[in-house]
Amino acid sequence: MARLVEVVAQLREHCLWTAALTHESLVEYLVEESYELAEAIETGHTRTEDAEELKGELADVLFQVLLHARIQQERGSFDFDEVARFLTDKLVRRNRHVFRPDGTLQDSFPAAVEEIVAGYDAAKAVEKPGRRTPFDGIPRSLPALTLAAKSLDRAARAGTAGTDGAEEASAPGPVTEEDVGNLLFDVVRRATANGVDAEQALRAAVRRFQRDVTGP
Repeated sequence: MARLVEVVAQLREHCLWTAALTHESLVEYLVEESYELAEAIETGHTRTEDAEELKGELADVLFQVLLHARIQQERGSFDFDEVARFLTDKLVRRNRHVFRPDGTLQDSFPAAVEEIVAGYDAAKAVEKPGRRTPFDGIPRSLPALTLAAKSLDRAARAGTAGTDGAEEASAPGPVTEEDVGNLLFDVVRRATANGVDAEQALRAAVRRFQRDVTGP
């Protein structure tokens, strides 16, 4: 890891292209590399005999993290070691079901996922006291489907639920991934045929759902 950090620093110093990179110009690469990693996972490159592509995509995402950290180090702010320490401390702090406050392991561990999620959410709430709704902190720039899924998950974890569309959601529907995919594709096809932007339509529906949960 130390050699990798050194190589990134040398690239920033001696490669004109790498030296010109900024946080802002790196965003498109971070998004692209993240999608490539997701595709490698979705297309079956997690199997031991076929994991080389996954390893490469993980390396590309790590490179993005190292570049952002290096830029901040050059500004005298923080370095990659501090990023690693921050992550370590956060993992220990938020996962009370595994770690004591000093980082040592608990004597026993919960068997129920619900207990784990509740403890994690409670720890996170202490860190983010300024968040007033379950949806605070969800990036608005997420793809609409991801935004919808995260909003539903946050509402469920907070013990709240909107009524807008509740009847449709509770009605019998597709249960397999293929059925859901076909249904979504058909919705997009119908939207396109009628001149409706499906992405924007879903974003509007998510906003209505969030307003329904949090109130006016």
